[in-house]
Amino acid sequence: MSEEQMNDSTFGRLFIIMIIAMVVMAVIIAVLASFAANDVNTRLDERSDRENTQAIAERIAPVGKFSAETAAAAPVVATELTAKDMYVSCGACHASGAAGAPITGDVAAWTDRIAKGIDTLTTNAINGINAMPAKGGNAALSDQNIRDIVEYMIEESK
Repeated sequence: MSEEQMNDSTFGRLFIIMIIAMVVMAVIIAVLASFAANDVNTRLDERSDRENTQAIAERIAPVGKFSAETAAAAPVVATELTAKDMYVSCGACHASGAAGAPITGDVAAWTDRIAKGIDTLTTNAINGINAMPAKGGNAALSDQNIRDIVEYMIEESK
């Protein structure tokens, strides 16, 4: 037998052994998969449909509940803000003098402004003046709120 024929027969035997090994592995995997599938089906079948439905409902139940009755029953307490409370947003500029704003409490800075009258100061605050935006940039404030804040600033600056 020549060396070439010997190599061909060796290759043929190895090829057949590999095919047989793969078939055996595929059969083993199929048998193990069927055992695993039967085990899962058995566990599911042990429960009744009602128990399965209940278990699913518990897993997907919401964490909290909202009740309109509870929300409606909660008292809403409206608190009136004082001019001093509302001044907090104005204080960002009027406490530091930012953008040329007169500092609240600085009598010299406010004397000429107070002389113009409360109506002029209120109109300027509502509409804005120089670098100050209308209503100090807080559109939520009413005209009366602005007037109250201006009065507070005048009192603090006398």
